[in-house]
Amino acid sequence: MPLSDDKQSRCIAAIDLGSNSFHMVVAQVFGKHLQLVSRHKQKVRLSDGLDEYYQLSDQAINRGLDCLKVFAERLTDFEIDDVRVVATHTLRKAKNSNTFIEQAKLIFPFPIEIISGHEEARLIYNGVEHTQTASKSKLVIDIGGGSTEIVTGQGFTPEVIHSLPMGCVSFTQRFFSDDLLTSQHFATAYTAAIQLLTPVIKNYQAASWEIAFGSSGTAKSIKEVLKGLGFDDEYITPQRLTYLKNHLTEFSSVKDIKLLGLSDERKPVFAAGVTILSAVMDSLNIDELYISDGALREGVLYDMEDKFKSLDIRSRTAETLLSRYHVDLTHAEKVKETANALLLQAKPQLKGTIDSELFDLLGWSALLHEVGQSVAFQGYHRHSAYLIKHTTMPGFNTEQQRLISLIVRYQRKAIKLQDLPTLSLFSLQQVTLMIRILRLAILLNRQRSQTPVPNVKLTIKMDDHWSLTGENSDWLDTNQLLDYELKEEQQRWKNAGWCLDLK
Repeated sequence: MPLSDDKQSRCIAAIDLGSNSFHMVVAQVFGKHLQLVSRHKQKVRLSDGLDEYYQLSDQAINRGLDCLKVFAERLTDFEIDDVRVVATHTLRKAKNSNTFIEQAKLIFPFPIEIISGHEEARLIYNGVEHTQTASKSKLVIDIGGGSTEIVTGQGFTPEVIHSLPMGCVSFTQRFFSDDLLTSQHFATAYTAAIQLLTPVIKNYQAASWEIAFGSSGTAKSIKEVLKGLGFDDEYITPQRLTYLKNHLTEFSSVKDIKLLGLSDERKPVFAAGVTILSAVMDSLNIDELYISDGALREGVLYDMEDKFKSLDIRSRTAETLLSRYHVDLTHAEKVKETANALLLQAKPQLKGTIDSELFDLLGWSALLHEVGQSVAFQGYHRHSAYLIKHTTMPGFNTEQQRLISLIVRYQRKAIKLQDLPTLSLFSLQQVTLMIRILRLAILLNRQRSQTPVPNVKLTIKMDDHWSLTGENSDWLDTNQLLDYELKEEQQRWKNAGWCLDLK
């Protein structure tokens, strides 16, 4: 994984002029790396000022202009090409949107693009793809203030894209304008959403996806409320949405809602957002919906940098850490190569235990196992584990990050099986397998020399009985330091209840 020699950095910014709020994110670009620096948000309620003739009121325009004045202060030193501003549903619909743009030019020096629903959906998908674990295919649902974007795609290529005119603000105005949370209001809003979804459902039925994501404020707030109700496993289901709708009807009005995790700002449009998401998940037969940190603004940022489009987000994450902590990349790559070779030998002997994801995660663990040496050499395995556990790692979900931290923590010294936490996505057998593979790969590369790593055969019997056999019978006689360290490792394995034979 070659590191970029480009040490120059610059700041770029993406601004989303949404129906409910205006958002700005600022990021710093280092070569191929993009790091978020700041986020800014102001509730503008632009869509509240859109009348039946699709004319924006002067009050709504002024609220938007006041926000842009604040954003302009943050962007004082930015070049025109380093800022991209996109406007979505409300300014798409407003017949006098040009009035807003012309007035904005007087106080805001950056061009404003009114993007189509299709382009909005493409950028949202781009933001999710760049900030979530790589998968061959995914579906993304983004419920905004005035529209809902639904996208499926393969890798970085969106395939089925639709932007539907239903959002948490517009549906609140249509179906919950009296602030009452009745079963009839929910039913009417749900039926309206289903009617908008029906013409496009067949397009998604012909598509396929491995995982579904919800992005932006509506999905995030629903997840937080469900968490407050005891559903703390980080995903949304149709059954939970039905439960949540029924629970909301227990409050007589919007003002009376008291739900842990629901902000006062989100409260007025929450019921409409729940209803829309319920209709989408039911229509598309989505069993589980996970939450994405990235959405439109992140998609705009990455779209500004063509060089990011073909890169795996996890590769960028690892590359950033390797550079930040000055890791010996040549050595890390050799450990990774040895670890993958050992895991490849183990795969047919442990049928059903090893999949491609374990190869990937073992590879990242091998590359990152020495990041803690930047803190101190003594106890660096613990420092490495701490840094990996507490660093933001785009592209890795929480449990993948925990697994890598765990593998790195037990790369050397004593093995304390009683301290291993229980993971829901990985079995104990997989965890201990990865720990042992990485430990052996590190030992086989301990000399950190150009000399080829000894060619060994790995044999596994009953999971806990491993044997390393050298290509030559005297392979340990000619590598006395390795012989000494492997015999020390034998004792550590014995203390853990494992067996390591050397032949």
